[in-house]
Amino acid sequence: MNNLIVKIVTPEGISFESGAQSVVAPAVEGTVGILPHHIPFFTKLEHGEVKIKIEQKFRHFAITGGFMDVSPKNEVTILTDSCSRSDEIDQKAALKAKEEAEKLLKERSKISEADFIKAESSLRKAILELKVATSRHQATNPVK
Repeated sequence: MNNLIVKIVTPEGISFESGAQSVVAPAVEGTVGILPHHIPFFTKLEHGEVKIKIEQKFRHFAITGGFMDVSPKNEVTILTDSCSRSDEIDQKAALKAKEEAEKLLKERSKISEADFIKAESSLRKAILELKVATSRHQATNPVK
């Protein structure tokens, strides 16, 4: 039975919305778990993985930081700049983005500060997406 309503909102709009049993998110103070009837709560989120339990299965998302609000009405809203569902992450594209960002970062003296910051952000996002995609793969295909 789903008792939470979970929304992940990006600048493009609602990225995900569903009923859920629980939410696990990377808060600045550490990983937090939200269950139905949680006290009202607001926190800043780090780059990381959000796990949402729906019908006894976890859905995995890579987010690039943001904020999470838990309302008294069992509504959990995550505001983030970027959200990638683990089952939609293209691992080859993420690996390519990681390699390109690493190449740019090695040429720090040849690029502007703005390009360096963009490359650093791209690298962080690519590493996160690869981690979340791998985590989901391991969760759905456990080693026997």
